[in-house]
Amino acid sequence: MSDDNPPEGIFEGYKKGEDISLSSYGVLAGVFNLIFALFFLVARVTGRPIPERIDAKDIALLGMAAHKVSLIGSQDAVTSPLRAPFTELQEKESPKKVDEKPRGEGLRRSLGELLTCKFCLGVWVASLFTYGLVLVPRVTRLVASVFAIVTVSDYLHQIYKALMNRA
Repeated sequence: MSDDNPPEGIFEGYKKGEDISLSSYGVLAGVFNLIFALFFLVARVTGRPIPERIDAKDIALLGMAAHKVSLIGSQDAVTSPLRAPFTELQEKESPKKVDEKPRGEGLRRSLGELLTCKFCLGVWVASLFTYGLVLVPRVTRLVASVFAIVTVSDYLHQIYKALMNRA
C-alpha cells in the first residue's frame, strides 16, 4: 500500500474525475502546522509574548503586503524560476505575468497548485507576516510596508490608465 493509496473506502468520494493526491495535501498541511508550532516554540524561547489582539493598522498593512506578495509569488514572470520545478508554462500573458499550471504527480503537483494559486499562497504569506510581526516586528513592518506601497502604486497606475483611456 503506497502513501497515495489509502485503504479502500476511506476516501472513495474523491475517486471521481481528476486524481487528487490527498496524501500530498496532508503533507503540505503538516508542514504548515509544523511551521505554526515552530513559531510558538521560537516565541516561547525568545520570550516574545503572543499578542491578545493585532492592531487594525497592522492588519491593513500586512493584508496589503500579503496580497501583493501572493500575486508576485503566484503570477509574476520574475518569480517563475521558483515555480518552474512544479509548473509548466501555458502562456506568457504580458512581460510581467505568466499563466502556468501544476505538473507532475503527488507532492510535486500539490506544490504546483499551491504556488500558482494566489489565494492558497496568500494564506502561507499572511501567516509568515503574522509570525514575523510577533518575532521581529520592526523588520516585518518595514518589509510589509515596501509591498503595501507597491500595492498602492499598482492601483494608482491602474486608475491613471483608466483615466487616460477615458480621455
